[in-house]
Amino acid sequence: MLLLLPILIPLAGALLTALLPIDGRGRPALGVAAALAQLVAAGMLLSGLPEGGRLSLMLGNWPQPYGIELVADTLSAALVLVSALLGLVVLLYSLGQDGSKNAAQDATATPLMLGLLASVAAVFLAADLFNLYVWFELMLITTLGLLVSRGSLRGNEAAFKYLAMNLVGTLLLLMAVALIYAASGQLNFASLQVAGQWPEVAAGLRPYLGLLLLALLLKAGALPLFAWLPASYPVLPPAVLALVGGLLTKVAAYVLLRLTGQVFAVPELWLEALGWLALLTMFVGVLGAAYHWDVRRILALHIVSQVGYLLLGIALASPAAAAGTTYFAIHNILVKANLFLIAGLMFASAGHYDLRRIGGLYAARPLLAVLFLISAFSLVGVPPSTGFWGKFMLLKEAFEQQRYVWGGGALAVGLLTLYSMSKIWLEGFWKAHPASTASAATIPPPAYAAVLLLTGLILVMGLYPEPFIHLAQVATAGFWNPGGVP
Repeated sequence: MLLLLPILIPLAGALLTALLPIDGRGRPALGVAAALAQLVAAGMLLSGLPEGGRLSLMLGNWPQPYGIELVADTLSAALVLVSALLGLVVLLYSLGQDGSKNAAQDATATPLMLGLLASVAAVFLAADLFNLYVWFELMLITTLGLLVSRGSLRGNEAAFKYLAMNLVGTLLLLMAVALIYAASGQLNFASLQVAGQWPEVAAGLRPYLGLLLLALLLKAGALPLFAWLPASYPVLPPAVLALVGGLLTKVAAYVLLRLTGQVFAVPELWLEALGWLALLTMFVGVLGAAYHWDVRRILALHIVSQVGYLLLGIALASPAAAAGTTYFAIHNILVKANLFLIAGLMFASAGHYDLRRIGGLYAARPLLAVLFLISAFSLVGVPPSTGFWGKFMLLKEAFEQQRYVWGGGALAVGLLTLYSMSKIWLEGFWKAHPASTASAATIPPPAYAAVLLLTGLILVMGLYPEPFIHLAQVATAGFWNPGGVP
């Protein structure tokens, strides 16, 4: 039952908040309570695991390979905990937003955000391909709902772009699942790992595995399939953007890591190609971020760039690289979400997201400036930040494998990331506001509290990285090792 709680609690919260009247004043608080309950359940799940062990649940008592199985190991339970924490933070941030101007939007956002949290947790705990597909589609539906909930032309246009590209990914994913089942007779991860050891089955699975990986690369926002991301994410309000931008691409990267590291034997040539694709994804994303002036679009393109680091860790295909990928993913979820929340506070303080039209925030909001610097340094990888340790783990493994171009390219991308973060600092915080009078909106205490909470966790994770690195190493100890799924 413990395995179901991180999924059932936000689903129940979504239902309850949706049933409240449109102007129901208790909806945001109920959303926070549901997110807090999910966080507690996720913490119990992780703490209840033996080190390196796992828990499993067969729904309906159907045996493998026919039943729907949920599995929690250290990796999946840790990511469920991180996603639940992020859900609590963004819903706490939302408490400070004035929803009176658009009660209908507020009525839909909270249930959809809770539905998204449930689907993300279910993907992390899924142990078969069809279950994975179902929950990916719920993620798609809830994200689409969040895009159109504002009722604006820009939101509808962004939703269409998001839907068009992700429907392609959905069809590819469904085709891959069906073809893999036809070729092997299996959908369960453990059963697929065993079946893949038979040469005749492995040869038949290979083209369908390529289709599956292509679908996941699209959903992760990898080059050249990333255009939907910067076209759709910036229209979302800050809290929703932090949740969607912080989680969704990392969910797809997690599935790639799980399938390539534990379930399927991926040809070395494919991993080689993935490494070069990772490098190109890093550069295209960071160069796009350097070009733009809208803070949301800059940060959205940095999502693409950071996905490249995750793909690099997968391409290196070793337990050490898997641990680095896991640590980097957790770091990036927290830091990127915090930067999106800070961007929302910048908008509230200066009146615009365009860096050419704002300024003076260092003088007007010194605490906000410090909070931005901490997260910006973490994104860049300045020691001893979370980004430094994540990149150090990945680059150390790249150089040990004599992948000098990959490692050197990743270092160069870090310098370009510093440039775009410096642009936000110099234009948004350091220079004077170009208008004679700047917006002086009051920042609600819950919004500041949410950002302070994330910033504190980012600092702890950077200054005391050992327990987090150990957790990542334990979580991925069996990846790319003989034996596959336990």
